Amino acid sequence: MFLNVIDVEATCWEGPPPPGQTSEVIEIGVCELNTQTLERTRRQAILIRPERSEVSAFCTQLTGLSAQDVAAGVSFEGACHLLRREFRSDSRSWASWGDYDRKQFASQCALGGVPYPFSARHTNAKKVFTQAHALHKRPSMAQALAFADLPLEGRHHRGVDDAWNIAALILSLIQAGRWTPLV
Repeated sequence: MFLNVIDVEATCWEGPPPPGQTSEVIEIGVCELNTQTLERTRRQAILIRPERSEVSAFCTQLTGLSAQDVAAGVSFEGACHLLRREFRSDSRSWASWGDYDRKQFASQCALGGVPYPFSARHTNAKKVFTQAHALHKRPSMAQALAFADLPLEGRHHRGVDDAWNIAALILSLIQAGRWTPLV
C-alpha cells in the first residue's frame, strides 16, 4: 500500500503580498511511501510557474527557488494532472505536515477552476505526531525530527526535501505502532 506524502512551497513575502498578488504553489514535493515494506520508494519535485504572483527575494532566500527556476516549471493544472497520472493522487491516501498544503490546494484549484488532484483520504501528520507523543504544542517539522532523533535531510523549505523528511516521521510512527491516519 502506498501513501503519498506532500509538501508545497508557495510564493511568499516578508509582509503582506504586494498589491494584485496572491500566494500560489511554486513547488510540490512528493514522497511515495510504501507502508508495507516501510520504505520511501520515490520522491519528486514538481516546479510550477506562478500566474498570479512573483517569487520574492524573501521567498528565494527561504526556499532556494528563484523566479528563473520556477519559470521553467509546469502550469498548476499540469502539475495536478501529473500527480494524478504519476502518483495516482486521486485514489491514494495522502499526508502532509499540517493542513496548509490541503487548504492551499483547495483554494488554488477553486480559484483556477482546476479539478482537485487528491483523494479525500488526507491525514494531518503533524496532528497524529502530536497526539502520539502527547505533546502540548504542535511542533514544526524540524522540531519533530529533533524530537524523534531523526536527521533533517536536504534543505528545509524545499518541498521535495520536506516531503522526504515528513515521510521519515510517518515511518517512525508506523514502526512504533502510533500511525493512526486521520481523515
